[in-house]
Amino acid sequence: MTADALHPQNVDEFRKRFRGAILLHGDDGYEGARRIWNGMIDKRPAVIARCTGSADVMAAVRFAREQKLPIAVRCGGHNVAGNAICEGGLVVDLTAMCGVRVDRSRSVVRVGGGALLGDIDHEVQAFGLVVPIGAVSETGIGGLALHGGLGFLTRKYGLTADNLVSADVVTADGKLITADRENHPDLFWALKGGGGNFGVVTSLEFRTHPLGHDVYFLLTFYPAPAAEKVLTFFRSFMPSAPDELMAIAIYWNAPQGELIPEAHRGAPVMVVVGCWCGPLDQGEQVTLPLRQIATSIADLSGPMPYVEAQQLFDPDYPKGLRYYWKSLYLDELSEDAIRLVCDAGADRPTPLSTVEVWALGGAMGRVRPEATAFYHRDAPFLLTIEANAEDPATDEVNIAWVRRWHQDAARFARGGTYFNFGGFWEGGEEMLAQSFGTNYPRIREVKTRYDPENVFYHNLRILAGPDEQSSVSAGG
Repeated sequence: MTADALHPQNVDEFRKRFRGAILLHGDDGYEGARRIWNGMIDKRPAVIARCTGSADVMAAVRFAREQKLPIAVRCGGHNVAGNAICEGGLVVDLTAMCGVRVDRSRSVVRVGGGALLGDIDHEVQAFGLVVPIGAVSETGIGGLALHGGLGFLTRKYGLTADNLVSADVVTADGKLITADRENHPDLFWALKGGGGNFGVVTSLEFRTHPLGHDVYFLLTFYPAPAAEKVLTFFRSFMPSAPDELMAIAIYWNAPQGELIPEAHRGAPVMVVVGCWCGPLDQGEQVTLPLRQIATSIADLSGPMPYVEAQQLFDPDYPKGLRYYWKSLYLDELSEDAIRLVCDAGADRPTPLSTVEVWALGGAMGRVRPEATAFYHRDAPFLLTIEANAEDPATDEVNIAWVRRWHQDAARFARGGTYFNFGGFWEGGEEMLAQSFGTNYPRIREVKTRYDPENVFYHNLRILAGPDEQSSVSAGG
């Protein structure tokens, strides 16, 4: 549907019960409001409802249902597949609902559904606290948490979803409910990794953890020919590393800055990135093995303010770049898998693209798979293949590169994907069943209970109704 197809009287009635701005095609601000992080996404919703609170969200959901409009929910607009926007539908825009309030007496923080990770870090660090969240500060908390939430503190404190205490949700019938361990516990379970398929989450409450101002940040650049050696050591070292250490091995191109020797600026590298959140004076020694795997190009590791570490990679993932990503959980980082990572890295079509291996485990792996909707708890590694480019003319070759290497890597994987790095929707029902494993039938039950008419389908497309495939495909 287009805005022209909406009856003006209906829109006027909607405006009367809506406090925020309602943007239609041609209105001032519409073009900017429809643009999201991934420049590859170009969609024109019929209505953008910029909500100021839960009452606005309730009104927007009801209006969309009355007008039979598809619904998309925007928090940070950072989803790679562009789920924050929809063609011809209504966007429930939460960006103004970004408040953050720390309750030190309960060791929790309440955040608005539109808060960005940087908003949360700024507020909680003022009290010497943290929430384990992602590592790009311009990401929205809603999408990150509802799909799990990996970051530099995952091995120490678990997924973002593991730290969720409660959530306020506007359901498909336009009502506001609170989900926690006592109220709607089935929905609370599903929100912890099951995505935004059950309603619009208007606020979230998380446990906080103590953390000082500084962490020891790991940032060591190795020449590309050393990539296989680096990954081989990474494979053996990280599974037994202390929970306080999180690390990622990335096949990338070195930055152009003066901290990199001139001969290596812009050249392919294997960089080991990580964070030690334990006692600061132990960071140098604990990370030393990862910094001496081979002769490095540059070792920029050292103490760093935690908030600064959380923003370090923001410039590498700017709004408007063209992104196409896929990910896989690996049961092991075998020699053949290591060679594939190196070959895929050498084959990258653009210098901004990456092939990454995340070391998982720690606190994340000690939660039982059935305890939350997030299933793949015991995977030791996550492989991500990320095409990042500026030129639209390179879209075809970039997409082909990701698909080719993702398909090849599947022989080392257990099936499924990490949905925050899941990329565009191409896996269908089988991908959902593999990603949620034996939790999938229960997720379908929750979906049927809270959204029987599939109002919220512009996300992972978990459908209400009887589960027909998960009993066959839900292995893992």
